[in-house]
Amino acid sequence: MGTDDILIGDGSNLAITHIGSTSLKTPHHHFTLNNVLCVPSMKKNLISISQFCTSNNVSIEFLPSTFLVKELQTGATVLKGQTKDGVYEWPNSSPLIAFSATKTTSSDWHHRLGHPAFPILKHIVSSNSLGVSSSLSSDFSCNACLCNKSHKLPFSNSTIVSTQPLEIIFSDVWTSPIYSHNGFKYYVIFIDHFTKYIWFYPLKNKSDVKEVFIRFKAIVEKHFHSAIKTLYSDNGGEYISLTNFLSTNGISHLTTPPHTPEHNGYSERRHLHIVETGLALLTHASLPISYWTYAFATAVYLINRMPTPTLNLSSPYHKIFQIAPNYSKLKVFGCLCYPWLKPYTSHKLEPRSKPCVFLGYSLTQSAYYCLDPSTSRIYVSRHVKFVESQFPYSSLSGPPSTHHPNPIATWIPAPIPIPSPSSQPPLTMPSEAIVPQPLSAAPTPTQYRFHPQHKPTQPLTPTLIATLNHSTPSPQIPTSPTNPPDPHPLPTHSMTTRAKNHIRKPITKMNLHTQLSKSNNLEPTTVSAALKDPKWRKAMSDECDALVQNGTWELVPPDPTQNIVGCKWVFRIKRNSDGSIDRFKARLVAKGFHQRPGVDYLDTFSPVVKPTTVRVVLSLAVSRGWSLRQLDVNNAFLQGHLSEHVYMQQPPGFVDQDHPSYVCKLRKAIYGLKQAPRAWYHELRTFLLDYGFQNSYADTSLFVLTVAGQSMYILVYVDDLIITGVHTKMIDSFVAVLANRFSIKDLGQLSYFLGVEVVPNQQGILLSQRRYILDILARTHMTDAKPVLTPIPTSPPLLKSGTALPDPTEYRTIVGSLQYLLITRPDLAFAVNKLSQYMHTPTTDHWNFVKRLLRYLCGTINEGLQIHRQSPLNLHAYSDADWAGDKNDFSSTSAYVIYLGRNPVSWSSKKQQTVARSSTEAEYRSVANAAAELNWLCYLLTDLRVRLPCCPVIYCDNVGATQLCSNPVFHSRMKHVAVDFHFIRDQVQNGVLRVAHVSSADQLADALTKPLHRARFLDLKSKIGLLSRAPS
Repeated sequence: MGTDDILIGDGSNLAITHIGSTSLKTPHHHFTLNNVLCVPSMKKNLISISQFCTSNNVSIEFLPSTFLVKELQTGATVLKGQTKDGVYEWPNSSPLIAFSATKTTSSDWHHRLGHPAFPILKHIVSSNSLGVSSSLSSDFSCNACLCNKSHKLPFSNSTIVSTQPLEIIFSDVWTSPIYSHNGFKYYVIFIDHFTKYIWFYPLKNKSDVKEVFIRFKAIVEKHFHSAIKTLYSDNGGEYISLTNFLSTNGISHLTTPPHTPEHNGYSERRHLHIVETGLALLTHASLPISYWTYAFATAVYLINRMPTPTLNLSSPYHKIFQIAPNYSKLKVFGCLCYPWLKPYTSHKLEPRSKPCVFLGYSLTQSAYYCLDPSTSRIYVSRHVKFVESQFPYSSLSGPPSTHHPNPIATWIPAPIPIPSPSSQPPLTMPSEAIVPQPLSAAPTPTQYRFHPQHKPTQPLTPTLIATLNHSTPSPQIPTSPTNPPDPHPLPTHSMTTRAKNHIRKPITKMNLHTQLSKSNNLEPTTVSAALKDPKWRKAMSDECDALVQNGTWELVPPDPTQNIVGCKWVFRIKRNSDGSIDRFKARLVAKGFHQRPGVDYLDTFSPVVKPTTVRVVLSLAVSRGWSLRQLDVNNAFLQGHLSEHVYMQQPPGFVDQDHPSYVCKLRKAIYGLKQAPRAWYHELRTFLLDYGFQNSYADTSLFVLTVAGQSMYILVYVDDLIITGVHTKMIDSFVAVLANRFSIKDLGQLSYFLGVEVVPNQQGILLSQRRYILDILARTHMTDAKPVLTPIPTSPPLLKSGTALPDPTEYRTIVGSLQYLLITRPDLAFAVNKLSQYMHTPTTDHWNFVKRLLRYLCGTINEGLQIHRQSPLNLHAYSDADWAGDKNDFSSTSAYVIYLGRNPVSWSSKKQQTVARSSTEAEYRSVANAAAELNWLCYLLTDLRVRLPCCPVIYCDNVGATQLCSNPVFHSRMKHVAVDFHFIRDQVQNGVLRVAHVSSADQLADALTKPLHRARFLDLKSKIGLLSRAPS
């Protein structure tokens, strides 16, 4: 052995780069290793037995099947190992990270800096004295750059000249072919012509550009004490909507000529640079394409810090802020990292970190984004150890997947900040120029992993779905490190009512973000992930087999004149009413948004039965003692025949090996096509009419069969069928014929239909949406909230007050979810209707009312709509109005509840379109609305072959309105009322219905017109027909 190399068996020498000491950890003892030689060219680790025994004062005893390490002084055994395949195997230990201050290679700096060109890399290394292990050579190659940075020759340079920042701002919107991991489809950039600095904003909709620009303008103008003078963009609608705002603020708007994007060359070249760099980052890290927002944000962060020849090798960051960029904090995107997670451990014996993936730099904190692949949780941590030579996602076979999840099912995984008591507040700048401060750990050395037997206790497996464990951020909070922070950012407020452990969380008084619960059973978001799971692979194979056996398509060569529709896999876990798993469903869905009207589709229609029809049929069936049966048609849409020529790509993961370039010419409809529901309905309707059914005129999804005075009803909701009738044999006979025509699944007695549980009890059946309510509460982390007894308080009133929410998406999502509860919960009608009136611009006050309503649901989870068995056959309604109850515009609220016997079958709470001049007018309009609904119900009952013993009755507590309905005299104070409201007079005079007076104390619709005190509300709720089921 020489002084700087070692001699090996083949006579060659291997260079020794460093000499040092380290420790060798085992499950029960730590050993010291002195004079460790670092030889990079050696592929295996070697240990000298003599040196090991001398350094640790131990002896090693080798036996046929084991070996023992014993202390020399006591003879005690401190380590025991086994043999494997005739080789003594060192006991497994957790990987250790040893630090050695070695020089970094030029390739490492190329990766850290986001794959810049060689001249830029050389300038940064030389001007910042960055140590490299070898001299820079321009002939080195990078596979990620070669794959993603090939492009055409550039256009000629622009002649536009600027003399100061913000004088000219270039802007353009880029559209992604897929949705990002956090639900974005677009991004917009703003480029300062003078400094070449870029601001980057991900977008969910192009229409958000206006709001983003207004916020961007306010921030940069305040920081730089200068006004934007010119905005240069294309003629897109998102920029045309800014015309009035720009002219009002004295900003000239220059646009490109039609179809000449080269005139906006600044933006086009920046798009090229951002996309190339971002794709190189993704490729090098083997990350899925769905993480493009994080990669592009990091790319912009690095581009702003790269020297550019147009600025005499100065960086845009230095040019605009007059501060040199700090390169010492840069790390390789997508590499393995270990954030400090002690605040999130449940007890002291849990590990204080876990393997994560580095996703970029935090904007508002001196920290890094770290993705936990096992849970998809994103942490924001200041204390992070990096292993820049390892990339967790590289274990995936094949290129990064481009399959993206459904934006409804995948919400934004929120960065979860890790408290750092000692950290200083970040420097506030109008961009991503929040320079991360040095880590409290050791300087940035190269990291090595020393493992006698590399077998991590927890493998690094890439995530298969974005599961939100904590909060979902509002898009107002920048997801990229290049978004300018708001100078007065709104704080955030978690919907959890109180902490359940003793970890101090950041102050979050107004978190306006919903939260999704962690699920133990995950639905894959990529084809590659699904194919690795036997359950999902079988589900995909079953779907493909069904498509092939059904003759859904034939493979044909593609033609340039064809409009080829894309397709994707949708994965869903089908659950029973109690939440247990029923089956794993994989559905091949065509991308119908690729279709062109008049070319590959003409008409559209979806067979969806009305909820009122369902309640009427259930009421009739229960009161008559009929059985209720449920069927599910397998692959229903595949039964429909297409009259148009539709071409589709082959299913991902199931491409024909002999004809990989061929496309599918569809013979039959497939899920996702715009005409598929209509084609299926046409096939089913034709079959039912041929069997003898008649289609209802009142509801096209209702079919009635009458044989010898005996009836059978069928309700159709796309591919779900409910069948009821007087004779079970009559139903069995029909189901057998239906099974011969279509592939069906007989689900037996009706128990769970479209999220509604049908629970038998002594009185009849109870319709409950308990499972759906639990899902809403779990998504919003309100399961353990303190319940209240009323859905909306009597004071303060719900007005147009409060601070506008930065992003109304969460508000709209929750209120939209609550709308579906009105199928079985008339007690929510007024509250949900009131909250729905502020969907356009909800405020913090409205958000508090939403949380109040969720607390009410928390205490009424088990309540549902009772359908009584003992119920007379008559129709009656309660109609009420709250005159000028809306203090914003003094409009009135109309409401009605309609009963078939004892069972409520229809209800409504709605704001009147015009302001009523008197309470009589408001009540009269409400009665007219109830009369219209009663008319329709009469038509429906006629189709069901039901004859009412008497005319329907409307109960109204306003004497003037009651008299007006039957008095033919046209009162002078009512002459302005629209003529169509007076049709109720004809109904009364013709004996079609009757209007009667009822006292206000017995007016059941009162609960649907305004907030009520607790006692009054609880009394009316029980009278309306809501009961509580036994908790399950």
